[in-house]
Amino acid sequence: MQIDPHFKRAVGWAAAFLALGGALWLLGPVLTPFLVAAVLAYMVNPVVNRLDRALGGRFPRVLAVVLVEVFFFVAALGFLLLVVPVLVRQIPLMREQVPLLLEHLVTAIRPWLLQFGLDPLAGFADLRAFVVDFLGNRSEDLVASALASLRVGGSVLLTIIGNAVLIPVVLFYLLTDWDRIVAGVWSLVPRALRGALESFVDEADEVLGQYLRGQALVMLALAVYYSAGLAAFGLNVALPIGVFTGLAVFVPYIGFGVGLVLALLSGMLQMGLAPTLVMVGVVYGAGQVIESFFLTPRLVGSRVGLHPLAVIFALMAFGQLFGFLGVLVALPASAVLLVALRRLKRRYLADATGEGTHARVPTEEV
Repeated sequence: MQIDPHFKRAVGWAAAFLALGGALWLLGPVLTPFLVAAVLAYMVNPVVNRLDRALGGRFPRVLAVVLVEVFFFVAALGFLLLVVPVLVRQIPLMREQVPLLLEHLVTAIRPWLLQFGLDPLAGFADLRAFVVDFLGNRSEDLVASALASLRVGGSVLLTIIGNAVLIPVVLFYLLTDWDRIVAGVWSLVPRALRGALESFVDEADEVLGQYLRGQALVMLALAVYYSAGLAAFGLNVALPIGVFTGLAVFVPYIGFGVGLVLALLSGMLQMGLAPTLVMVGVVYGAGQVIESFFLTPRLVGSRVGLHPLAVIFALMAFGQLFGFLGVLVALPASAVLLVALRRLKRRYLADATGEGTHARVPTEEV
């Protein structure tokens, strides 16, 4: 019995993807710093190219690479130096204010609960004691045990330090030899397949590149907006919560929701319930409008087609399968899958209508 060549090709591709998935799963800890560097290199390589052209060829490309990489890591270090001390100062405030907040909350809802025969004061003393103990002694015990585990399991600490050192080194070599690496990969592709594969890769690169770079600009703009908006209402921790909310919109809905909850909690600890509700309603409500109707359409573009639900599912699914490594490859893999689904849809509709394989079909969201 003769096997259909299309079926054999499909089986071959499926086996290749399964083998790649198995390799990622087995070599996850080893590949993590290399994939982190590869994702960063893909995002900042256009900046390096523009800076290299701006230098007019008078200096080697390595100078542009060093300037971009130093700026990137200085910005990341500056963010940590700004946010971490603020968060550390807020921990004692939470220890003092959370029990008082619980007391005010119980006092406010007690008349309503008494109508149903429930008295929250009956168990409030135990709840307050538990919260005080958890925020005081137990939190310190958790930090101490975490530090002890790092000392005992030195491999974990060494892995973190090793990755922190290895990622900048790998990123440097990737950016320096990016064109040579890409040319070397294409040299492995048979000439008969290069035309179709180049078209596929170009489309995937357009989708992923526009999404990642546009989303990075959206995150930066929202981080500035939320920080300024919360600071305008006088929130002491406006900077860390605002920056976190802006960066967390990378995971649609979930990141925004977590940032909103943090703002609610911090606001109630500092200024009470009513002013906090006004602050959150104004800042986060306007932020959603700005993001949905201005920033995302202009900076990301509706033609990208990565639906927010698809982004959430991809991040959760790949994270569940491959851990942190899966989170890194989730969006590139989703972009490639999206382009493949679009092409299959065009092929299917073209075959159904008899218009040939070159029929044009709008690339709406999948």
